[in-house]
Amino acid sequence: MASSPSPRGEHLLKADRGFATGSSWLSRLFAPGFHKLLDRIDTGLATGRLDARLPGGETRVLGDQAPGVAAQIELKSWRPLIRLMTSGSVGWYRGWAEGEWASPEPEKLFELFVANRGTLGNVARAKGAARWRNLLAHMQRRNNRANARRNIEAHYDLGNDFYAAWLDETMTYSSAVFADPLDREEPLADAQRRKVRMLLDRLDLAPGDRLLEIGSGWGGLMEIAARDYGADVTGITLSTEQKAFVEERMRGAGLADRARVELVDYRDVRGTFDAIASVEMVEAVGQDYWPAYLQAIANRLKPGGRAAIQLISIPEAGFDAYAASADFIQTYIFPGGMLIEETRFAEIAKQAGLRWADRAGYHLHYAETLRRWRDRYDRAVAEGRLPADFDARFHKLWRYYLMYCEGGFRAGGIDVAQVTLVKGD
Repeated sequence: MASSPSPRGEHLLKADRGFATGSSWLSRLFAPGFHKLLDRIDTGLATGRLDARLPGGETRVLGDQAPGVAAQIELKSWRPLIRLMTSGSVGWYRGWAEGEWASPEPEKLFELFVANRGTLGNVARAKGAARWRNLLAHMQRRNNRANARRNIEAHYDLGNDFYAAWLDETMTYSSAVFADPLDREEPLADAQRRKVRMLLDRLDLAPGDRLLEIGSGWGGLMEIAARDYGADVTGITLSTEQKAFVEERMRGAGLADRARVELVDYRDVRGTFDAIASVEMVEAVGQDYWPAYLQAIANRLKPGGRAAIQLISIPEAGFDAYAASADFIQTYIFPGGMLIEETRFAEIAKQAGLRWADRAGYHLHYAETLRRWRDRYDRAVAEGRLPADFDARFHKLWRYYLMYCEGGFRAGGIDVAQVTLVKGD
């Protein structure tokens, strides 16, 4: 009898193979010492509070020193604290997946910890042997040409039917820009179209200009650039699923003669373009390849040409600790990924002959985008609109991912920004 196929997304659920996710038997041995860790967290929560229910039924309030976000947690055993102390956010997620801790609003827990990252220190970072093991496993996914395609396929080739079930009608998988990120009435699709036009307006496009989009997604920017700006657009992607979707989208919009997509690595693009756009693709490049990415932009732009990019960044103060291991996102969601440290990135751009200009950040807009995605995802699950071969374990992972990111953006620990890069004449 033929075996049944594995559930779709199983490769992400098992992506921690080779990573340290924290021990379990140590929790029974060192349980008394966990109160010292809780004392450290209590002291480190300079703002906000955490209401904790401990394994023995005891309750404890941590923080509450100054106003801030309030979160709740139930520790069903001491095991997740062992995981947190040894393997950081990778182990903390594993504890969630195993049911070792629970919270009615995990996104607030993440927001609380990120908001206090300066005073908490490296409580949520992997340490010792676990840090080295996770860093080594992450390095095995570095984005050389072969790995880059595998890493993109791992996330974006989950299926167009999967993403269509919970993204908005524009099929845009990046931060929107709302008229007001605290106003929940504006349709997500309208905010996504605003974001695209804000980025394109940075390029001073004229009808007939040749535009390259590095990382085409599902074609939303390509469609607007060709239809509304009159650009001749080439998009590139490493996702076969996205390429098929974009081609059908452009044919349906009557734009196939002015908007085409190629399955090609950014390092292998040829030709010269009047302008370049790239939306949240550089996070998939990896720090080792920032020079190659920026040099590719410089090489493909005409003299005086402009590139507009939307990027996700982490503050300089926390970047080295972040880069020294692999976190939950890099382990389970975006293999090979790396957020941008803007000071270093801008310096590399300068060395490539690109002037960094007009940066504008929108971190609260991303928090609201993620909240909207989670609501849409939950509705899709409840209404049975997601493909049936994604199981409950995958849904739990995906919701955790959306909540984890929402908390980080809402607290300002990560930012999303648009910036213009101008090539010298």
